[in-house]
Amino acid sequence: MWPPEEERFADRTAAGRRLGREIAEYLRQHSTAKTTKQPLVLALPKGGVPVAMAVADTIGAEFDLVISRKIGLPWQSDQGVGAIAENGPAVFDLSAVAAVGLNVHDLAPAVQRERVELRRRQERYRGSRPAPDVAGRVVVVVDDGLATGVTARAAVRALQAGRPEHLIFAAPVCAAESVDLLAADVDMVIDIHSPREFHALGLYYHDFAPLTDAHVLQMCTQMWSDTRIPATV
Repeated sequence: MWPPEEERFADRTAAGRRLGREIAEYLRQHSTAKTTKQPLVLALPKGGVPVAMAVADTIGAEFDLVISRKIGLPWQSDQGVGAIAENGPAVFDLSAVAAVGLNVHDLAPAVQRERVELRRRQERYRGSRPAPDVAGRVVVVVDDGLATGVTARAAVRALQAGRPEHLIFAAPVCAAESVDLLAADVDMVIDIHSPREFHALGLYYHDFAPLTDAHVLQMCTQMWSDTRIPATV
């Protein structure tokens, strides 16, 4: 069986708790932060939201979102070759784009479509709530996994413009090659498993049910409620 049973997570929440303990330990051992501000955990919707909720509770962090969209091929929109994130530039997998005989200018219509969808999701998930200010903060971007890494790169590059003090990407399972690529854009990548042979993210979860906008909105409302009682490590 691949992956081995001991490397599989019950669900995204269970994976987030384990990941949160890894992040808490990293922050204890490598605390060079000059700020006294609470750490900020930013979820990549949709799959990253339940993972990030558990991480935020575990490390006692503020929770919010960093919204991104995959950019697909003109004839196969689900084949991601790039991504955009809020207020950030488009990021492309240039080798994947070249492999199909295109250049980034050919993808301009797809970029525009995804910017429209990104704005829709901002309004849907946040309403009138402003995007978080990352300046001078320890920021942890969380997803349920890292495959090609292009969506994560778009998110962290957009956040860099806000001048966080320390920028971390974290996911329960990350393809090792993508970790190597992403490492240049962040201060640290934290994972639990980083296989060199990465087949499908869903294989690492017993429960990998798809999430909808309604699920994301419900979870965000829960996290942003004043009545929530944070968990402890």
